[in-house]
Amino acid sequence: MIVQIEPWIDGNEKKYLDRVVESTFVTENKLTKEFEDRIKDITGSKHAIAITNGTAAIYCCLLSLGIGPGDEVIVPNLTFVATANAVIMTGATPVFCDVSPVSMCVEVEQIKKAVTPSTKCIIPVHLFGNASQMQDIIQFAANNNIKVVEDAAQGVGVKLSGKHVGTYGDLGILSFYGNKTVTCGEGGIILTSSDSLAERCYQLKNHGRSKKGTFVHETIGFNFCFTEMQAAIGLSQLDKLSKIVEIKKDIYNRYCEAFKNSNVCIPENIPNIDSVMWMSYFFFEDREALEDHMDAKNIQTRKFFFPLHLQPCYKDFPKIRKNLDYSTSVKLFENGLCLPSSVLMSKSDQEMVIQEVLNFLESR
Repeated sequence: MIVQIEPWIDGNEKKYLDRVVESTFVTENKLTKEFEDRIKDITGSKHAIAITNGTAAIYCCLLSLGIGPGDEVIVPNLTFVATANAVIMTGATPVFCDVSPVSMCVEVEQIKKAVTPSTKCIIPVHLFGNASQMQDIIQFAANNNIKVVEDAAQGVGVKLSGKHVGTYGDLGILSFYGNKTVTCGEGGIILTSSDSLAERCYQLKNHGRSKKGTFVHETIGFNFCFTEMQAAIGLSQLDKLSKIVEIKKDIYNRYCEAFKNSNVCIPENIPNIDSVMWMSYFFFEDREALEDHMDAKNIQTRKFFFPLHLQPCYKDFPKIRKNLDYSTSVKLFENGLCLPSSVLMSKSDQEMVIQEVLNFLESR
């Protein structure tokens, strides 16, 4: 089986985990602080707050901005359900917004169609390691008194106009789930340049208190804390980040070179985005048949995220508006397919993937 994606785990992870075992501290301690500091260095963010996972990170970001019942939050129609579910957790209402056919992310043109007087926040999602044009979104949001939380769960290492994604909005988040560019197994991080928002997010993830080891709680909070084991895995992964980014880009570029004279639709290059291409995705007229063909050849592929407005879990959900035009996100879902992009994939395995795609196209 040629797998679609998998983490790069080697002896480096054990080296860091040994430090945890030797220290006897398994809850947040020195390695967590070290991990947060490394993320600040990589992203250029003033604050980096480690948290249980990306969903909890978005939830805390929204709460820190005062988002709640009666508010609307614009969410891309093409994203993982966690983005919308975090909005629902606050009591606010997600408004599904179509995406750009070029970036596959929400842009100002789409956002304008979804804004109402109740709109209090926009959550751009930097899909598959691509990026929304954040400068335009930030300007639009500022002009309309709307907050911005960047969902950069898939954007570790991705830069827009030289600036790391997740650092443009009022707050941003990264995810370190098992299939992400770098992993902690589970885990997320909140990014912000605001001292007050950073303090509020820390309180929210730490039972409503600003410091550990005290039983005085200034506000209502939750237990979304990190662990030293997560930090150990994360630090070992960050040691390999530059190599992972290099390999990811090489994999994607080899696909593009191999498909340039075929009927494969290659995503358009956007000049100011330095994408890591977490997923190497392309577009095919008969995506389902190709998917079946690759599966028969023991090659894993992955569909795009199922458009939110079609999700069964939201079918009868009260208040969610689903009356906008979602034709772009539907078309992207129907034609998009992610090919294997594991950093552990050999060049010969990638050649086999490429050849099977070309064999399929020739047979049509």
